Amino acid sequence: MNILHISSSIFGDNGKSSELAQHFLEQMSARHPDASVTVRDLAKDPVPHLDAETFQANITAADERSEAQQERAQLGDTLVEELMNTDVLVLSVPMYNFGIPSTLKAWIDQVARAGTTFNYTENGPVGLVKNTKAYVLGARGGAYAGTSNDTQTPYLKMFLGFLGITDVEFVLAEKLNMNAEQAPAIIDQAKQEINQLLES
Repeated sequence: MNILHISSSIFGDNGKSSELAQHFLEQMSARHPDASVTVRDLAKDPVPHLDAETFQANITAADERSEAQQERAQLGDTLVEELMNTDVLVLSVPMYNFGIPSTLKAWIDQVARAGTTFNYTENGPVGLVKNTKAYVLGARGGAYAGTSNDTQTPYLKMFLGFLGITDVEFVLAEKLNMNAEQAPAIIDQAKQEINQLLES
């Protein structure tokens, strides 16, 4: 089993969403000790935001790229390969200003590659990332789930589905700033939800 964790908290390992992901990975490793885990910490090693030259390099066939294009596409190629080889994708996602972190959006822009992770067809796009299950572990200061202010859940569900990842579970720790004194209990409850998902 290959597990890929994309961490997007600006606080790195100290983020609340990162704490949920660490718990998830510990539980998965206990259940699957032979699993291979790859971690992309976007705070420690951010993915550059996409520019026109990199976009063009990414969509150019590898054997047709110039030397400069090969260099520009190298990171994207690595990120795509990691995703395509993943059985379990874990996204730890804080909410910043009602959206996903810009670092996560930068990763998304690199792995959304026509002809590799999805295809355009006469009947619409078809995702090419198969047999991958995703877990989205969110940490939020307020209460957004089930409201129009929760832009993350529909966006991530739509994007992952666009790539072919339709088996997606969300665990959201909310009100961490609204009820700061209750934050440890809220995180513990989210960890219990993770345990229940893995047990089922």
